[in-house]
Parts: sequence; C-alpha cells; structure tokens
Amino acid sequence: MKDYIIDMHKGRCLGLVGGLGVGATVHYYQQLAKAHEQRGRTLDIVITHADIARVRQYVEANDRNGLADYLLGFISRMQEAGADIAAVPAVTPHLCVRELVAASPVPVFNIFDPLVKELKARGARRVAVFGTRFVIESRLYGFAGDVEVVQPKPDQVDYIHRTYMQLAQEAKGTAEQHRNLTALAHALLAREAVDLIILAGTDLTLLFDDTNTEFPFIDCAALHIAAIVEALLGEPIA
Repeated sequence: MKDYIIDMHKGRCLGLVGGLGVGATVHYYQQLAKAHEQRGRTLDIVITHADIARVRQYVEANDRNGLADYLLGFISRMQEAGADIAAVPAVTPHLCVRELVAASPVPVFNIFDPLVKELKARGARRVAVFGTRFVIESRLYGFAGDVEVVQPKPDQVDYIHRTYMQLAQEAKGTAEQHRNLTALAHALLAREAVDLIILAGTDLTLLFDDTNTEFPFIDCAALHIAAIVEALLGEPIA
C-alpha cells in the first residue's frame, strides 16, 4: 500500500542530459526538485553526463547531425532507465534541437518554445542576447521569429562569451562579472533601444536572479523549467 501511495505522488519521468555544464545541471535539478516538493510531489528523474568539450566541438563545426546523434545516445540510455520525456538544460546544444526532436524516442523539450511565447506576451520587438558566442551570433538559432535580435559589438560578444565559459567551467560567478554584464546590458538598452536582454544560457543564473537583475530580462532557463514542471505534473508554476 505504501509503494502505491508513493507512486501516485510521482509524475512522468524526466531524462536530463547533464554536464553542459555541471552548474546548469545542478540548477535544473534543484529547481525541479523544489517545484515538486512545493506541490507535495516526488521528482522522478534520470540524469546522464555529457562531455561539454565534445559538444563544443560539434557546435564550433556547426555539425547539427553529429551533435544530435551524440545527444540521442544519452536520451536512449535514459529511456531505457524509464524516462518518458527528455530535456537538455543548456541553450548552446539546442543548435541541433530540430534534428533531436525529429529522431528522439521520447518527446524533447525545446528551450525556445516557451521563450517565443514569452516574447509575444511581452510584446518585445528588439532584444539582445547574453550567452555563448554561438547563440548570440546565430540570433537564437533562428527561433526568435519576428523579433529582431540586435548584435552587441564584437568586443562585447567576446566578453560575454568569455564570461559565460568561465561560469560554465567554474560553476560560480563573481561580483565583477555581475557588474560588468549589468553595465553592458544598460549600454545595449540605451544605444540599441532594445526592449530587454534574453539570458540565453543557464549558467547565467549563477549571476542573475529576480532579486539582483537591474535591467529588463527574460530568463530562458526559468521558462524552460516551468514548462517542464507543467508537463511532468500538469500544474503550471505560478
């Protein structure tokens, strides 16, 4: 009887492709567990660990099929372990999300789907992106729709990318990084008249949250996590 009651408190099983980087995986795990606990539910999750250096090689070569095949290996393993649905808790590997969704044995959450909905809801027309160079220069891999993605200056892109890679590798941020990116955001808002900054990288949560972000922004990771929770439990995050 006890086993039956415990099972009734579980939702669907999520397969999370971790390691891209470790801090991003931890953030998703913590937020998903917290959301389940708040609802009196038990998180059912399987996590694998991908090689961030190998993923970066695929991204730098713009090898979408190779990257999709690599990530599919982890998703298949997680399906065998009981995963009903899967997610990649990082923006950069979504370079291959179209190929991944088409070939995956289980549904895959596209991090850009809730972002597009939020951009429409906010009435955004011009935005700038913080994340890796690949995401910034690709203009969100073409998922922004009618929204204009403004490019920072080359030296600014260099700084944003370098800072992001430091966050991913070290799994912690500094006051200087927070201060510099905040100043850069204000410069973009003033010079380019953008409506908001898209935080298109999970590791940026090491620097920014709702209490310390002094510019209009959208957090891709927060939207992604909310969509995952709603799909797992059928209950939206308030």
